Amino acid sequence: MIDMNILMLGWELPPHYVGGMGVVCDQLTRQMARDGASIEFVLPFQGNYSSISHMKVTAALDQDATTLMKSGGTYDSTYYEITAADGHKKTRTLYEQVHAFANNLRHTVKLGSFDIIHAHDWLTLKAGIEAKRISGLPLFVHIHATEYDRAGGGHGNPLVREIEYMGLHMADHIFAVSERTKQTLIEQYDLPAEKISVARNVMEIPRVLIDEEHDTYRYIQSMRDAGYGVVINAGRMTVQKGIYYLLEAAKLVIEKRPKTLFLLMGGGEQIPELLEQAASLGIARNVIFTGRVEGIGKQWRDGFRMADLFVMPSVSEPLGMVPYESVAYGAPALISKQSGIAEALQHVLKADYWDTFRMADQICAVLEHRSLHDDLLRNAQQEQSLHTWAPVSRNIHRQYHRVVHEQRRMVGATI
Repeated sequence: MIDMNILMLGWELPPHYVGGMGVVCDQLTRQMARDGASIEFVLPFQGNYSSISHMKVTAALDQDATTLMKSGGTYDSTYYEITAADGHKKTRTLYEQVHAFANNLRHTVKLGSFDIIHAHDWLTLKAGIEAKRISGLPLFVHIHATEYDRAGGGHGNPLVREIEYMGLHMADHIFAVSERTKQTLIEQYDLPAEKISVARNVMEIPRVLIDEEHDTYRYIQSMRDAGYGVVINAGRMTVQKGIYYLLEAAKLVIEKRPKTLFLLMGGGEQIPELLEQAASLGIARNVIFTGRVEGIGKQWRDGFRMADLFVMPSVSEPLGMVPYESVAYGAPALISKQSGIAEALQHVLKADYWDTFRMADQICAVLEHRSLHDDLLRNAQQEQSLHTWAPVSRNIHRQYHRVVHEQRRMVGATI
């Protein structure tokens, strides 16, 4: 059994979340608790977490989770409106939110009752640094994505990069979600390799969700009945995700197979640009944009059930969890070689994000050869069943104990 008291700092947690990190934090902490860890998970908002019994969930700020999530301000918006528990509304920048989270942490938890601090991504790094400064506890930083990735392999927002750089260099140890992410941290953030270990996220999906019937996309089902193939992409419509290249490939596919629909499921700031691109390519009638879809909801799951193939053409993806979902719900995957998940999954198709001709050929191959579709899906599902949180949790706890032991040894040597 593991005997560790962990202060974990996160930005989202089901049922209140907008991205994959919330689901990952929930599943990871459940496994860590099974392994004996005691966790207090601190969030920047209040919510209903009555279904969570494996750890204590604490709100650092007096604001409503639902309003914050609906604003979209958790990651992408510069300004957003929040509602405090007393109903008072006010506008905050995302940076003010990050700063307030850090300042309120000392009044929210008893820092002396923990063994380590574990912070997820840049939004919690200022809070992690402040907690380390006050308590002297070792700081572990868990990187699911970097600003370099969010900018599609560019420098991105300099304020975010500064917070990331400072937090990463202040950390005692860093968990990267893939070897690709580890290399990004070494090359883009000037970090030594020995300070970083890979803790690859996985996705464990309950059987009850896998087995449910699909009934959301009746129009698309009618098109399937008329002989159309369906290709899906799911996630945020941002430059990082490479949807521009998918639409370029879609034009080539539709020229060869006019009876093909592309379902783009998700919201994001790039949607107007992508709508214009689809129109200019002359494929608008074959492309369906759903807008934002709740990631935990049935509409999200049914999208994969309707598809013959899921395509993730990300330009720079630290890991990419959606292929786990697509395979579980019945759609084989085509992923970019520029994604961390390409290290973990072998029974998927792979292409460089910019190679739209290869991407189009692979899409057509799956649509035209049912045996290829079935073999990919069966093998990927079998492979995925072997990916669990248990080894990830063991690795994280191993690093906890190593760092804590080294710090105690150094303190003992100075006495």
